[in-house]
Amino acid sequence: MRHCSTMRLLFVVGVLVGSMALMGCPYKPEVIQAGPGAVGPAAAGAPAAPGPAPAPAPAAPGAAPMQPAPRAAETPVTQPGAPAERPTQPGPAAAAPSPAPAAPSPAPAAPGAPAAAPVPAASPLKDVFFDFDKFNVRDDQKAALNDNITYLKANQRVRVTIEGHCDERGTVEYNLGLGERRAKSTKDYLVAAGIAADRINVISYGKERPFVLGHDESAWKWNRRSHFVMTAQ
Repeated sequence: MRHCSTMRLLFVVGVLVGSMALMGCPYKPEVIQAGPGAVGPAAAGAPAAPGPAPAPAPAAPGAAPMQPAPRAAETPVTQPGAPAERPTQPGPAAAAPSPAPAAPSPAPAAPGAPAAAPVPAASPLKDVFFDFDKFNVRDDQKAALNDNITYLKANQRVRVTIEGHCDERGTVEYNLGLGERRAKSTKDYLVAAGIAADRINVISYGKERPFVLGHDESAWKWNRRSHFVMTAQ
């Protein structure tokens, strides 16, 4: 009997505990699954695309027109997490080319320094040319010598040096002697025509000072000559 009473008491306690549990449980609303049409930006709470702005209502007769409200200065929107834009600094201007340095002016001559020698004028006297290994004056060269004589007679203060020259053939010693004989034969022609001998000097350079460079007759014929140089006037 005592065991049956105990079982009955436990049953009653279990029923009461279950009832209290059902009474204390909050009401859960029924969850309705959204259909395919509700999925999208609108369902997630995204703002809808702006539609056309409504036309302003016509103003009443006699009423002052409404002025649009001034817009606030737009502030650029920065995306979250994106680095803020820095204002672009103007780059340095291209450096202007520096002016070229002026050419230095010539330094003044030191006191007492000798002045530069003047460039001598071209000689009006003509050269005389010779045949190979010859020193006698050719007939075709006498016209040039006669022109020189005319000039020297008209300019009595002019003194000359006659240089004897040869082509490159032969030894140095032989050509020095041949050049001297050519210069002397030219002087003798001038003296015979009336030019004072003390106005004329002679010198030989042999083959050391060619007038035309070359190794054939086209150059040699110009190097066999008596050359006139004015030394005083």
